[in-house]
Amino acid sequence: MLAVADHPWTLAEAAHLLGRAGFGGSPAEIQSFHALGREKAVDSLIAPAEPVSAFPLPAWAEEPQAVADMRERAAQRKQMQSEILTLSPEQAEIRKREFNQAAQRVERSQGLEAQGWWFRRMLRTAAPLREKMTLFWHDHFSTSIQKVKAPALMVWQNALFRSRAFGSYRELTQALLFDPAMVLYLDVQNSKKGRPNENFPREVMELFTLGEGHYTEQDIRESAKAFTGYQFNRTTGKVFHNRKQWDGGAKTVLGKTGAFDGVQVIDLIFQQEEPARFMVRKIWAFFVGSGVDEKTIDGLAARFRAADYQVAGLLREIFLSQDFYAPSVMGAQIKCPVQYLVALLKQLEIAEPPAGFPIIGQQQLGQTLFMPPNVAGWDWGKAWINTNTLLSRYNLAGYLTRGSEDAGKMVDSQRVKTPGMAPGPDALPQKWPGPDYEKITPRPLRENPASLVDALVQRFFQVPVPAKASQSFLDFAIAKKGVIFTNREVAELCHLMLSTPYYQLT
Repeated sequence: MLAVADHPWTLAEAAHLLGRAGFGGSPAEIQSFHALGREKAVDSLIAPAEPVSAFPLPAWAEEPQAVADMRERAAQRKQMQSEILTLSPEQAEIRKREFNQAAQRVERSQGLEAQGWWFRRMLRTAAPLREKMTLFWHDHFSTSIQKVKAPALMVWQNALFRSRAFGSYRELTQALLFDPAMVLYLDVQNSKKGRPNENFPREVMELFTLGEGHYTEQDIRESAKAFTGYQFNRTTGKVFHNRKQWDGGAKTVLGKTGAFDGVQVIDLIFQQEEPARFMVRKIWAFFVGSGVDEKTIDGLAARFRAADYQVAGLLREIFLSQDFYAPSVMGAQIKCPVQYLVALLKQLEIAEPPAGFPIIGQQQLGQTLFMPPNVAGWDWGKAWINTNTLLSRYNLAGYLTRGSEDAGKMVDSQRVKTPGMAPGPDALPQKWPGPDYEKITPRPLRENPASLVDALVQRFFQVPVPAKASQSFLDFAIAKKGVIFTNREVAELCHLMLSTPYYQLT
């Protein structure tokens, strides 16, 4: 077992846990979380009281409506294909283009709604670790709406990840063989007897379970035969195994021979020792960081495998360990864009983000929900930060803290204009007033610049910032105080703090 953290449970550690295992929180939320004590706080994350169904799916993503819509689109496509038989080639091309453009408009609209829906769920949920694990699985078992082209199927997959967030990694991998979005994304739909497609078995072994060096090309080729015949039925919304299109012959996979189907191949994979180590490494990197020794990985992996790959126990051991609260770990991980945006709203106590903010923020910072760049998911860590994305972080923080009027001036003077770049903060609503500073920085607090700075440092950073940075905040506050410290000056002070390298870390 990992050495358990047996030192006093501090407020900074509570903030660290809530930041890594969730999306951070306001000072009041952190205080309440800290009051639970370390073990109860961890247990509240892993076994939340909030039901999975607490946030209804968009109406068009509810299964009966989604299936009805799929049937209607299929009927419309069939009618269109019948109509163009009577048209000239030029007219037929125009009719097909109009049909496809109409479908694309619906897909774009629903895709944007899905991205905003999930973002707001992250912001409002009382089960933050469940949403964080949903994000983890979305990155690990990466699929994109750009190829799937069916937002409802992506939302279904999202619901699958949420419902199995803390369950068996093995069972989740098997469930994805019957997930419509995955079947379409990795071309399982096109894998048939005599024409096996290697995409799914390759990614299952290389990216999902084993990693390079723990399988052979022959394993891929043989597994591809086992994964034939899995098809998505758009009239039912279900993936089924069409045995007529399945290669039922003998295959040799990972040293075992038999007439395997896809489910059995996944079972063979999880009989190996490597999937446990593979997932432990990835979960450790996601929640703790890099630099873990192999002895620690081996011990965690052995217990993980013995527990049939149940994620809940693995997370609990990590979150209660000394390693998780090491000084080198706390405040040392670069926030991913979604983490940055949700945490920013939580810390500024903005319950409802400005219209368009979730989508523009995701696009600007390089992490758009339901649209990872490829099957390997997003690059993490330092990959989140470059000249453009760092400036966009500062600009977005300026828009939230200073309101649309002041931030608009700041954006016009600072934003880098890059061809093809997503809409910038200047595309956001022009009537955003900013946070409720009367609530988060009451007037009596503003009378003493040192107290004001200390309170805001605690709100935004939780861990101490370097003395030089802290002094610069204090100097700014003293210079701005004047007769009265107005909301405008508070906004400028907040923006200064949020435009530091230290705020990019959690």
